[in-house]
Amino acid sequence: MALLDDVKEALRENTIENEVQDLIDAAKADLALSGVHENKITDIDPLIKRAIILYCKAHFGYDDPKIQERFEDAYYSLKNHLALSIEYTTGDTS
Repeated sequence: MALLDDVKEALRENTIENEVQDLIDAAKADLALSGVHENKITDIDPLIKRAIILYCKAHFGYDDPKIQERFEDAYYSLKNHLALSIEYTTGDTS
């Protein structure tokens, strides 16, 4: 299953694909800005995938701000762990 499909399923929405893809792209850009190496931001890495899904849930527009805040806090926590991990901040040396 492609990342776009996974995120749409996580959002429990059959929404416009462009909107979801924009959120995915923004999440990847935010991870890169935080120091996660571009080579590590892949659709198949489980931690990166979880971070992207949390980002999308945090920015999707829930009616209850507490739900949105919970997803945002979880995203920032995971993003910080990734940004502090040498495994995610250095590129492939092969």
